[in-house]
Amino acid sequence: MSNPRNGDTKPPCLPRNGLVKIPTQPNGLGSASITKGTPAVKNRLCQPSSVPAILSPALAHRSDLPIPSLASPLSLAALAGVSSPPSASLVGLNTSEGSEQPSPERLPGSPSERQLAVDEKILNRLFWYFSACEKCVLAQVCKAWRRVLYQPKFWVGLTPVLHTKELYNILPGGEKEFVSLQGFAVRGFDGFCLVGVSDLDICEFIDNYPLSKKGVKSMSLKRSTITDAGLEVMLEQMQGVVRLELSGCNDFTEAGLWSSLNARITALSVSDCINVADDAIAAISQLLPNLTELNLQAYHVTDTALAYFTAKQGYTTHTLRLNSCWEITNHGVVNMVHSLPNLSVLSLSGCSKVTDDGVELVAENLRKLRSLDLSWCPRITDMALEYIACDLHKLEELVLDRCVRITDTGLSYLSTMSSLRSLYLRWCCQVQDFGLKHLLSMGSLRLLSLAGCPLLTTTGLSGLVQLQELEELELTNCPGATPELFKYFSQHLPCCMVIE
Repeated sequence: MSNPRNGDTKPPCLPRNGLVKIPTQPNGLGSASITKGTPAVKNRLCQPSSVPAILSPALAHRSDLPIPSLASPLSLAALAGVSSPPSASLVGLNTSEGSEQPSPERLPGSPSERQLAVDEKILNRLFWYFSACEKCVLAQVCKAWRRVLYQPKFWVGLTPVLHTKELYNILPGGEKEFVSLQGFAVRGFDGFCLVGVSDLDICEFIDNYPLSKKGVKSMSLKRSTITDAGLEVMLEQMQGVVRLELSGCNDFTEAGLWSSLNARITALSVSDCINVADDAIAAISQLLPNLTELNLQAYHVTDTALAYFTAKQGYTTHTLRLNSCWEITNHGVVNMVHSLPNLSVLSLSGCSKVTDDGVELVAENLRKLRSLDLSWCPRITDMALEYIACDLHKLEELVLDRCVRITDTGLSYLSTMSSLRSLYLRWCCQVQDFGLKHLLSMGSLRLLSLAGCPLLTTTGLSGLVQLQELEELELTNCPGATPELFKYFSQHLPCCMVIE
């Protein structure tokens, strides 16, 4: 971000949750949420851009145009001979809608330089190496650059995040006017996240976004006051929506789900909505026969709800995340494993009443699992890890964060799993150096998190250099992780990103 005190320019650093907030632009440029990538990938986005030499031979021989070593989009703007707007930063621009952008013909420099700066073949390859925030800045340089950057291919995987106040312009008379969303349509966004909206705001969005009726595939509503009527209108009007997320929406009821859910929805996420209980799961199971993914965080859902799933979901549903469903017990796990035998991704994170017996049911009946999350399950012990190691031979990811009863013995069971690629042991307070020795034989490991493990020493951690295929190692808040250790890892694990 531009620092007015010293003039330094730094690229924006993404928070750990992956959100990038960009103020709404008059041209329709809004906020973006990066939803893809591992923590390591997100960390890399915090680093200065590194643009490789991908230039055409004609440009590569120009010694006065040092594009390969450019460190920021502002440097690219300088190459084009365009001064960045005074208020420009790497997060967003506050340009007025009437401000004129220079055309390629008006760029200073020789004709050959102008031609190189707007060569679409070069720009199409070059712009891939910039983050979402940087692309927003580059799109303000000139019309030619915007034309290239506004191609949908540069925005795949991004979800615009729009807050209520960003949806309206205040007119001189005090009246509100809905903003133009044409810029979003040009870039082909097929998913949106709306925060704090009401039924009226959603109707305005549907009326003003050109692709809303058929082109929007994913809708996320967070901390919104949408009611049963608004939910019904939205899903009736937006016929293309197949992915729906409702988070922190406390004004719709289970009756609203019964009246609005449509069979075309294949992925549903409901979290922190106070009116969601067992009857909501009944609506989901009856009305969504093609459901492939269900993410549910609800404090009032009980074991009974998991008995509502039928053979319809049993064939199609491959992902089930039950996060902080405090009332779910081993009885609910029984209902789940018999109703949804084809699960490949399962999360019981925060289901604090599930014990080793519940994990045994999972291991014996869900042999197709590739990802299992048991974080924040305090009743899980080493015995559960033995069940997992014996039966889940296809498991690639295992999350055991805050499983405080896991010991070195449990890690010895996991060492036999040849398919395990990602292992999370954050804040497992009984894991010691001896347990790490068991992991050294796991040549398949690519990601290992030991953040917050208080008993691990520098000596024990240094042995991890034997995992030469490791790509990411997280040691945040780990007392044994010293500066000398990180230097040691940089020398002996050069291909591994070590997160301090």
